[in-house]
Amino acid sequence: MSEAAPSGILLVDKPQGLTSHDVVARIRRAANTRKVGHAGTLDPMATGLLIVGIGTATRLLTHVVGTDKVYEATIRLGESTVTDDAEGDVVERAEAGVVDAVGDVAIAAGIRTLTGPIEQVPSTVSAIKVDGKRAYARARAGEEVELAARPVTIHEFELRATRRMPGLIDLDVRVACSSGTYIRALARDLGRALGVGGHLTMLRRTSVGPFSVVDATALESLADGSVPVASVLQGPADAAGRLFPVLELDPQQAVDLGHGKKLQVEATEQPGIRAAIGPSGRLVALATVSATGVVRVETGFPNEES
Repeated sequence: MSEAAPSGILLVDKPQGLTSHDVVARIRRAANTRKVGHAGTLDPMATGLLIVGIGTATRLLTHVVGTDKVYEATIRLGESTVTDDAEGDVVERAEAGVVDAVGDVAIAAGIRTLTGPIEQVPSTVSAIKVDGKRAYARARAGEEVELAARPVTIHEFELRATRRMPGLIDLDVRVACSSGTYIRALARDLGRALGVGGHLTMLRRTSVGPFSVVDATALESLADGSVPVASVLQGPADAAGRLFPVLELDPQQAVDLGHGKKLQVEATEQPGIRAAIGPSGRLVALATVSATGVVRVETGFPNEES
């Protein structure tokens, strides 16, 4: 009898040049299972933390997608590209004298205006669907694409280094933001605000919610088998316990909740989703706890051993 495929959350350090789907394909082969998904797409140009779910833990990915993210990036002022990053052709260059005249005070002020709750228009070549078709597909087909602004929150927009060249300024930044933020769009909008244009030349995601790239494994090591997938998997209960407060269940509660029944626990002043974990340490469900203590299943996790 073949051994059951593992289940859990895998933290992958994505290299440059691969799509998120490429990463999933390689993990499928390494883990010898088709049931693999990812949360939070990274462009091919970007590197860093990609959250991959295997087995029943793929059900956690929906809850990972909406968490806050942290990025390190380099913004180049003085040039605009069709994609708002280095992968696209340059469509406009500001005059060198105009770029050179942009002072540190103006850059700091521009960053401040893009910090906090803002309305952001996503990049034209984003994966957002417009009438059922990806925006980037429409743009590459030559269509005019107009995307609506959407609210996002930039928790931190920190300038770490400034490098000046004739006609260009490179800014190394750290951005902590809400889900749905496009760092390419921040680069574009900062350049526009300063009157010289801008685009992204480097992007690395360093954290997704409670998960850090420090704990991630290089994709190459997983793909070539030098690091077995099972050895670095975070089990569903461990991963869920990092995302949400834990609700410990007794044996009967674990059975009842596993069958979709409602439970009654003590009232709470902090209602919300809990990681409901049985006495054996197994994740039974992500469950919503009301203020009155009523527990309902939000996402169930079948016992793969049964």
